[in-house]
Amino acid sequence: MKRLAVFCGSSKGASDLYIEGAKALGRELAKRNIALVYGGASVGVMGAVADAVLEEGGHVIGVMPSFLEEREISHKNLSELIVVESMHERKAKMAELVDGFIALPGGPGTLEEFFEIFTWAQLGLHQKPCGLLNINNYYTPLVSLFNHMTEEQFLQEKYRSMALVDTEPHGLLNQFNTYQPPSVKTYITKAQS
Repeated sequence: MKRLAVFCGSSKGASDLYIEGAKALGRELAKRNIALVYGGASVGVMGAVADAVLEEGGHVIGVMPSFLEEREISHKNLSELIVVESMHERKAKMAELVDGFIALPGGPGTLEEFFEIFTWAQLGLHQKPCGLLNINNYYTPLVSLFNHMTEEQFLQEKYRSMALVDTEPHGLLNQFNTYQPPSVKTYITKAQS
């Protein structure tokens, strides 16, 4: 893996553990010589992961829509900042640049980014790993929802297993290294083909 996208909040969250976990991921990415591609902000969890990669001498690419450049306070020390026109372009550019995706704690925007890219994987639009870094059990309710979706037959087990989860950066990145994408989703049965 050469580059990973990280989706996360521009807020710092209620617990210092979120910032600490973001920094731990940043250090691990730099240690493994994996470039960070993220939303480009200097604040919150976003700023913490970028700062940690930069402090360790790593490479950081920010991708930010022009209308957010001032609002989210774009990071001034990035290796590269790519300014795009829309949120859609941001996600498409990030997806184009990377070998996988990690969600750190964040709000609805973080979940929207993660779910779109997860859905693209389910539909076979990419074969890249998608992971949740479950800092301070932040994503435990979401993991329970994934399990509920599977039990209720709205999510096949082979797609449920695409959501890689770990509480530690090294464990999650190790899962990325061994990830095997499932077959592409189809609604055509053998009898219909």
